[in-house]
Amino acid sequence: MEFINSFLNLVVPPASLVMLAFSWPALSFISACEWIYNSFNTEDMEDKVVIITGASSGIGEQIAYEYAKRKANLMLVARRENRLRMISENARFMGAKRVMIMAADVVKEDDCRRFVSETVQFFGRVDHLVNTASLGHTFYFEEVTDTSIFPHLMDINFWGNVYPTLVALPYLRQSNGRVIVNASVETWLPLPRMSLYSAAKAALVNFYETLRFEVKDDVGITIATHGWIGSEMTRGKFMVEEGAEMQRKEEREVHVTGGPVEEFAKLIVSGACRGNIYVKYPSWYDVFLLYRMFAPNVLNWTFRLLLSANGSRRTSLVGTGMPVYEGSVSGKPLLEGASPRRLLLPANSPQSSPQAQKLE
Repeated sequence: MEFINSFLNLVVPPASLVMLAFSWPALSFISACEWIYNSFNTEDMEDKVVIITGASSGIGEQIAYEYAKRKANLMLVARRENRLRMISENARFMGAKRVMIMAADVVKEDDCRRFVSETVQFFGRVDHLVNTASLGHTFYFEEVTDTSIFPHLMDINFWGNVYPTLVALPYLRQSNGRVIVNASVETWLPLPRMSLYSAAKAALVNFYETLRFEVKDDVGITIATHGWIGSEMTRGKFMVEEGAEMQRKEEREVHVTGGPVEEFAKLIVSGACRGNIYVKYPSWYDVFLLYRMFAPNVLNWTFRLLLSANGSRRTSLVGTGMPVYEGSVSGKPLLEGASPRRLLLPANSPQSSPQAQKLE
């Protein structure tokens, strides 16, 4: 058996690459034909019912507008009720038939049961469930001394998707509906300062890939993965447990060059309505997946060179036991060695520097 495995280790990878190279044109042609067919059989969302979690900003907000343009009925869920009210008015103006809003926390199963139940009672059905709430971070793992934020990261990025799906699944089966998941390219593309976020998103994708086989054709699942896009998260604005808007000082003056959130949201909704199982933005990121599978050393060397050329490390030092500086001329230590949860301050505070960032 050991000899057979050794032989296959030598033969299978290059043989697979050769087969992929020869079959790529045919596979691309089949994919193009499938895309054209699905384009003519797009799901009509008029009067359909869509639940969107994390709808108070960023990707969730733009997805709400895209469904509104398709005349859907919306249930918008997030913790910032004041933001939801404004977004619901915008959605109505853009064409949404009826819009409900509910302040809820997706990591609490009871909250999830509440907003799904309210949706079914009011609209009578659920057709699409869109999970967009995420929690990111910008710290190097070895610098962390306060680990209290770790479970919170996993709760939002994993359970914050699983709980709404669990509760809504029976109703989605009845309507032959669809679950749309906002994942990330970090599920398989290694990036620094995002270790826990990447792990949670990888677990999330594996969960939905498995669920896809369990629900078979009764419920569709669309997994959306994106690279760096311009959103509240990349601009340094975040949400924490109390629901206050946050912004790190050092990121308030950074010019964001990520791709537009609006374009990604449009791709997600159009892909979901076509019945696509994956939506990728931008799609050329897929080439890195091939390198990771067949030539991981090349990918590792490339990233090491890029990171070494990027200069000194910049990170959020809150919770790492190291002093945080205001960035003023005096350079006085502003905060030092405290818990990240005690240092989450409103955006208008000159001392705001959260270690965790809630994107809703």
